[in-house]
Amino acid sequence: MTVSAKTVKELRDLTGAGMLDCKKALEKTGGELDKAKEILRKRGIAIAEKKATQETRQGLVEAYIHPDGRLGALVELNCQTDFVARTDAFRALAHELAMQVAATDPQHIAPDELPADSDGNPEELCLLVQPFIRDPSRTIQDLINDTIAKTGENIRVRRFARFHLGR
Repeated sequence: MTVSAKTVKELRDLTGAGMLDCKKALEKTGGELDKAKEILRKRGIAIAEKKATQETRQGLVEAYIHPDGRLGALVELNCQTDFVARTDAFRALAHELAMQVAATDPQHIAPDELPADSDGNPEELCLLVQPFIRDPSRTIQDLINDTIAKTGENIRVRRFARFHLGR
């Protein structure tokens, strides 16, 4: 099936994936956007799993300060090269993560860091499995996987801190 350039562009705008990847996904699904998005999402997860063992020594520290100045967060987000650390996609991810930390006050990065005697809900306590504040149908790990697929590099949250005046 031939897919129009307009449809390919629309899928690219929605997902940030490459033009060729979008075209292949649309051809595979007969032009259905939702199914093509799902194919690209699964491809992003596969890329993220493949890249997971690669070392991350570059990156940036992103700060978010709530407009009233009483709440803020810092996030250290790492990637493999400084080139990727300077991309808009990486910077946007870092900003979203800093806002997530400020809004939800996670205590750990991943569920495997929870103490054995912890009785809290991992979706509340662990950043990577929390529902994204802008789209609760997706987790923070989904956001990271999408950016890994876009950049082609491993991305890892190294650490974060949240500050709330008076607490």
